Amino acid sequence: MFENYPKVRVELPLEFQKIYAEHYKKNRDGDTAASSVAQKMEAWLHLKVAKDVITTTEKPTLEIGAGTLNQLLYEQTTPYDIIEPFTELFVNSKLKDRINIVYKDIDEISENSKYDRITSVATFEHITDLPKVVAKTCILLNKNGTLRVSIPNEGTILWKLGYKLTTGIEFRLKYGLDYGILMNYEHVNTADEIEQVLNYFYSHVKCSCFGINRKFAFYRFYECSNPKIEIAKEFINTMKGQ
Repeated sequence: MFENYPKVRVELPLEFQKIYAEHYKKNRDGDTAASSVAQKMEAWLHLKVAKDVITTTEKPTLEIGAGTLNQLLYEQTTPYDIIEPFTELFVNSKLKDRINIVYKDIDEISENSKYDRITSVATFEHITDLPKVVAKTCILLNKNGTLRVSIPNEGTILWKLGYKLTTGIEFRLKYGLDYGILMNYEHVNTADEIEQVLNYFYSHVKCSCFGINRKFAFYRFYECSNPKIEIAKEFINTMKGQ
């Protein structure tokens, strides 16, 4: 199971490397016309993740891939820990004072740390060692805790058309490059692959779609509960032994 993990990214062509950091930051901030439109659509991703804390703030939370901290615009949860290796994304954020602890990797977190909710917005498609990360969320959740994950519907025709006709056109006009190459580099996991991993480690996995169904949607949201603790521990121990 999961023999193709951890996945390995192919090297990004030099012309993409030169503009990668600049484009990545502007895209996350919504500083371009296309990314601004995308961010308005992506509000669905953030709202779905925050739905469980509309009437409460006291739920210890860990966000995986916090980026520019934009999830905090949708919830007031405390305490709030994050995993984000790229500190330059949030170092100037007005929201950073609301962060309790910053981790660069999930391996830094003690198994004694427990959370009522672990969240992630548009990050799981980027993680090369996704099964290990999801297995560790099982260990870090409190009893009755939930893993709440929203993702782009990568691997489907609607998602591909969506970015090709928006950010893809803008990217080609600005840089003269094919945005699809950058997307293939960034998105190492499809939505179906992510769902497979979640179902392997969690007994209850509920999916919602921003669209008609899994095949014809822009985004998906997953609420996962009842982690399979023993399976997760066995997987983690196997990984350590390799």
